[in-house]
Amino acid sequence: MSGQILRAPDHPLSRLRDGLWDAVLEGDEHTATGLVLDALHDGADAESVLLDVIAPVQGRVGVEWAANRITVAQEHAATAINERVVGAVSGSPAALAVRTAGPSGPSGRVTVACVDGEWHALPARILAEVLTLRGRRVDYLGAQVPTAHLIAHLHRTGAGAVALSASLATRLPAAHAAITACQATGTPVLVGGAAFGADGRYARLLGADAWAPDARAAAALLAAGAGSRTPRVHQPIDDLPHLGDQEYTLVVRSRTQLVKAVLAGLDERFPPARDYSEAQRDRTAEDVAHIVDFLAAALYTDDAELFTGFLDWTGGILTARGVPALSLLPALEVLGEELRDFPRATRHLRLAAGLSRTPPRPHDPFGKHA
Repeated sequence: MSGQILRAPDHPLSRLRDGLWDAVLEGDEHTATGLVLDALHDGADAESVLLDVIAPVQGRVGVEWAANRITVAQEHAATAINERVVGAVSGSPAALAVRTAGPSGPSGRVTVACVDGEWHALPARILAEVLTLRGRRVDYLGAQVPTAHLIAHLHRTGAGAVALSASLATRLPAAHAAITACQATGTPVLVGGAAFGADGRYARLLGADAWAPDARAAAALLAAGAGSRTPRVHQPIDDLPHLGDQEYTLVVRSRTQLVKAVLAGLDERFPPARDYSEAQRDRTAEDVAHIVDFLAAALYTDDAELFTGFLDWTGGILTARGVPALSLLPALEVLGEELRDFPRATRHLRLAAGLSRTPPRPHDPFGKHA
């Protein structure tokens, strides 16, 4: 029922979302903050503002960037403004007034962090604020937290649960290491973010104690006792026996050489590449590195859909920018030749090459810019 109300164009939160979007698109931090604080003063619920206004606006930022309707600079500015708006909500009188008394002691304390290498911190920040509003004592550690630092923090604080966030599937190996390390300290781990799949498949694969599709679900799981259960104790190889073939490790170690080989091969297989400027070649090298990274993540999880989904999304990005998605094929062909002795990698690449010949679908399976 509430979802239907929020979709009504004349609902206050709908108007607030529209106003916030206009402000962040213009890079107007003061207007953005003022709109949200005025809404809170007029009775808007702080948690609803976080989850039904700021989060959807940030999601739209990613969609508009992918469609090439806003620039990278606008995307970064919008994200920075949304982060500051979240801070304004957190410190507002309205938020302070509704914070409830939650569980006391270490069991009521939650550590919220992004896995090592994950820079998309806004989803974790919003979760931390929602949990704080609901009375939890929260240690928010921010973006790209090295696992060793996270474990040291748990030993020092004795937190009752850890909530880990990851948006990019390339962070799954780091997430796996963090999950198992936290559980080894006796701390259960709840995970969330687009990296774990829309259905949480990678959370289950990597042995997390719980998965939540959004901040409301995460708060509900913790309230129901997800943070008080005895965590599963295991080793990464127990979850992923296919890693014994060493394909993932060897691809990661060969990343630099693979990127160089693809760039060299493009000159022969994709003639326009010969006339690229230095800047275009640098950008192409970055794109090829992303392809190798996502192939490695697919090998880690043994899930070809992770790789093909990324390439499908990348094809849509290229198409929006006037670059034929078929330009991905030469890179896949060269990678296939370089990795011809790797059976799983070869299967992933052949499947991806076949799908790359079809028009890309307009979706963002990894929430790269949400």
